[in-house]
Amino acid sequence: MSLPFYVSPEQVMQDKGEYARKGIARGRSIVALEYDKGIVLVAENPSSLTKLGELYDRLAFAGVGKFSEFDQLRKIGVRFCDVKGYAYSREDVRARALANAYSQAIGDVFTREMKPLEVEVVVAEVGDDRLEGQEANAMYRVQFDGSISDHHGYCVIGGDAETLEAYVKNHYRSDPKMPLGESVRLGRNALISANGGTAISPENLEVCTLDREREGRKFGRASADEVRGMLE
Repeated sequence: MSLPFYVSPEQVMQDKGEYARKGIARGRSIVALEYDKGIVLVAENPSSLTKLGELYDRLAFAGVGKFSEFDQLRKIGVRFCDVKGYAYSREDVRARALANAYSQAIGDVFTREMKPLEVEVVVAEVGDDRLEGQEANAMYRVQFDGSISDHHGYCVIGGDAETLEAYVKNHYRSDPKMPLGESVRLGRNALISANGGTAISPENLEVCTLDREREGRKFGRASADEVRGMLE
C-alpha cells in the first residue's frame, strides 16, 4: 500500500498566500485618503463594474482582486449593517465591527478551503462630531488571509501596494489636512507611479467620498466631469 503524498501545513499556507497575491496583483489598485472634510477613495477602473461602494450611512467599501468575490463581500457587508442598524440603532453600525467580521470570514476561507479568496478590502468610516466617541475617521484593511490593520491618514491596497504606500507617504500632508482636489490628484499620481508612469484619464478614475458635512448619508460618487474638475 503506497503512502499518501504529504505536504507540510507551512507549505500549504505559503502556496495559498502566493496564489492569492498573484490574483490580487492582476487587479487595479486603490488609494483611500483622509481629506479636510472626510475620506476620499480613488481607484483606477476603466470598467463599468464598480470597485467602490456604500455600505451604510457613514461607511464605504473598496475591494481589489477578483470582482465576483469582493462584490459578494460588499453585499454581505450591506446586509450586516442593515441588520445591526435595525436591531440596535444606526449609530451602532461601526467600521471596526464590520472589518472584524470580514477578517473572520476571509480568514476561515483561507484556512479551511482549498482555494483562498483573491481579495483585499478596505472598510472606511467618516467621523461625526455629533456623536460622542465617533468624531475621528477610521480605515481598516483586510487582506486575503484575514489579517486586519487600522490606518490613519491613508490606506492603499492592490498589487503594488508597497510602491503606492511609499509614494503617498512622501506626498501626503496631514497638518493641515489636504482639500479634496489635492487629495484626488495625489491619489491619481500614486496610481500612476505604481502603473509604470502610464497616464490615467478622468474617465478611468473611480472617485467616491465620505463627506462629514453632507446631510444624511455621507457617501457620494463623483461623475467623470466632477473628477476632471477636481484634477484641474
